[in-house]
Amino acid sequence: MKSEDYLLGLDIGSSSVKAAVVEIASGKAVAQSQSPDHEMPMSAPQPGWAEQDPELWWKHVVMAIQKCLASIDKKRVKAIGIGYQMHGLVVVDQQLKPLRPAIIWCDSRAVEIGNNAFQGLGEEYCLTHLLNSPGNFTASKLKWVQQNEPEIYKKIFKVMLPGDYIALKLTGEALTTKTGLSEGVFWDFPSQSLSQKLIDYFGCDSKVICPQTGVFSSQGKLCKSACDELGLSSETMVSYRAGDQPNNAFALGVINPGEAAANGGTSGVIYSVTDRDVFDAKSRVNTFLHVNHQNEQKRNGVLLCVNGTGILNSWLRKNVSSSSYENMNELASRVDVGSEDLLFIPFGNGAERILENKISQASLHGLDFNRHSQAHLFRAAQEGIVFAFQYGFDILAAMGVSAQTIKAGATNLFLSPVFREAFVNTMNVKLELYDTNGAIGAALGAGVGAGIYSSFAEALGGLNKQMEIIPEKEKTEMYKEAYIRWNNKLRELKMI
Repeated sequence: MKSEDYLLGLDIGSSSVKAAVVEIASGKAVAQSQSPDHEMPMSAPQPGWAEQDPELWWKHVVMAIQKCLASIDKKRVKAIGIGYQMHGLVVVDQQLKPLRPAIIWCDSRAVEIGNNAFQGLGEEYCLTHLLNSPGNFTASKLKWVQQNEPEIYKKIFKVMLPGDYIALKLTGEALTTKTGLSEGVFWDFPSQSLSQKLIDYFGCDSKVICPQTGVFSSQGKLCKSACDELGLSSETMVSYRAGDQPNNAFALGVINPGEAAANGGTSGVIYSVTDRDVFDAKSRVNTFLHVNHQNEQKRNGVLLCVNGTGILNSWLRKNVSSSSYENMNELASRVDVGSEDLLFIPFGNGAERILENKISQASLHGLDFNRHSQAHLFRAAQEGIVFAFQYGFDILAAMGVSAQTIKAGATNLFLSPVFREAFVNTMNVKLELYDTNGAIGAALGAGVGAGIYSSFAEALGGLNKQMEIIPEKEKTEMYKEAYIRWNNKLRELKMI
């Protein structure tokens, strides 16, 4: 490889597609882009539904790549990695064309199907073999299509996750990964294979499941149509794909048991790595294969997800304040811990896993017209998001999956000093912030998968820690009291 050779990483979110170009020699990002500049549209044909057109993702992949490579020799891009929104369902026909819009991660239509399967397959089987209830994951969404759209179901050639579809558009090959199958709750952990029992229970044909490829592997070179559209070399390979949260953890170097990563985007996540097959009996948090899992070296990721995080902050900016996030954060900083007893419950973005897949609404409590201002509202929202994290963090601790340090990218909610302070002191953990993101992580993963980097350590050697924040005893006590009030409100509302 020459010093000016590059890796390209993609992060396929539900809000936007991000791209990053990493220089192989230094491991540093030399260009980054996003498309669209604002949020991608999401369709909700019925309450609780959430769909996107897979071709819309591809459109913005093309635009993000073109922007990112505008001043870079495209022929020097050696490999591409893909991070993608988890748990979505894409179904394609024999011509590899989507048969319907993708049913994405925050769509709630399959909750009842998953709950019924949890009972029908048996709770013990689901928890010990799938490490999850089928819940609202990809397998249950496929069953929904079978039940409600039989004519579409009959035409299905392959079932895919969002990242599988983008890889298909790049290479022309319909493949998936073990980690992807575990994210869709198709995976049997004890046998390390596809769960035929679940497939049979749902009355599906295992032929619709794509063949497996490795997370870090040669997954195909670019097909002619992708080369023509992107201007990249036909020798460029796709060599990495992973769900956004495992990929975010990899980008932060979180690959060993006891390490944990966090993300505060549209949804919020804490993702802890373990070498045990652990589960929560109520499936409020979920266990999936981590990117570096091997049969002989078990690595699982336990994912705590709160749907209503960045999307709450975004809603406030659009509907309450016309100012920037920076200004909202500054106003929030003027208010004391606890927001003068104003409580924000942030659960307003579909079925919340930590609430046992209940579909609930966000709500505000204790509003006093004479005391509270926009600033209180902004602070209460950020505190409410952190308190939701803490509720899930307690579940992780009960499973024996805890962390003293949590790593995060210096992006999204972690740009807010108020959020960082609340996060560290409520959860009593050290927070490390790094100059990285999912697109950079995907590029570095591609370098490993293509054999350009010989190890994870080499790929992640350029990781740059920007900030470290530790709890302060006095503030920890203050946030503990505020969290107890918030938790009591959840109980009063019968949400837990």
